[in-house]
Amino acid sequence: MAVSMTRALHLLGSAADGGAETYFADLVTALHASGHPTAAAIRRHAGRQAVLAATGVPFEVFRFGSPLDLATRPAIRRYAQTQGSQILVAWMNRAARHCPKGPWARVGRLGGYYDLKNYRGFDALVGNTADIRDWIVAQGWPAERAHFIPNFAEPDDHRAQSRALLDTPREAPLLLAMGRLHDAKAHDVTLKALARIPDAVLWIAGTGPLEGDLRELAHSLGVAERVRWLGWRSDAGALYRAADLVVFPSRFEPLGNVVIQAWAYGKPVIAARAAGPGALIRDGEDGLLVPVDDPTALAEAIAHLLSDPAARQSLAANGLVRAQTVSKSAILPQWDALFDQLARERT
Repeated sequence: MAVSMTRALHLLGSAADGGAETYFADLVTALHASGHPTAAAIRRHAGRQAVLAATGVPFEVFRFGSPLDLATRPAIRRYAQTQGSQILVAWMNRAARHCPKGPWARVGRLGGYYDLKNYRGFDALVGNTADIRDWIVAQGWPAERAHFIPNFAEPDDHRAQSRALLDTPREAPLLLAMGRLHDAKAHDVTLKALARIPDAVLWIAGTGPLEGDLRELAHSLGVAERVRWLGWRSDAGALYRAADLVVFPSRFEPLGNVVIQAWAYGKPVIAARAAGPGALIRDGEDGLLVPVDDPTALAEAIAHLLSDPAARQSLAANGLVRAQTVSKSAILPQWDALFDQLARERT
């Protein structure tokens, strides 16, 4: 059996489309491209498989079933052995449950406040916000084994989405909302705010269980003709480049990838003061913060920016400066340093 040498094997047990899953592919491909041999163990997902294959990242598909799935863990162990893996990185709980012990270090990557029982015996945990890292320590995890490494945001190469192809007038103010159609993302708040901004058009990019309810709400509010339902998109840059404003009123948001992506694309962003965006945004400097669950406040913030081009430009420019602190070149060395530390300890 041929054995290659892979520094880190990343495990993702989710078959969904979402921010964490998208960032998994972004980080894995970036690490591999930066010269650190990286592999992936994923659940079947045609889109992710295509991305990994196109970028040359070795990967295998595993079942990642329920806790009664007894086949996935030994299968991943065999794959890690053939890859010569030094480190296994488990993304979220399902991957952690199937992450095998072995001669490698095990790292849990947490994008939320997960049940830490799934990470017993792991060598380190990484939170993508300082608050998650502090929460991990507060649960009794050793502070020296808890790390904070934020997500990076890097513009892609997609050209701006044509407004005409999405039946959007060139002169209409264009609002962009990104995220799963789930209660936590508060797209209902955005629709209610849109009802107070009569000239604007809203693009919503995402899929989820509430699509039917949200479409009904749009009709009841009289804004359905000004909403474009884009579904899941893999060309986020095309949407950011086309938009005038990014709106992100999540009720619950540990981080808020949309905020740092808006910064990276030079777009002004308005977010609700949930934990993640509230910690990221310097209100009035590189974004605007409004209360959670307050469509009136969101509408007022949107109207203010639409009527003040200078304010939009200032927020966008300051956001671009902030984006440099979470660029790929700033974040990848932090993973590199952690992997170096764990490899030394194992040696």
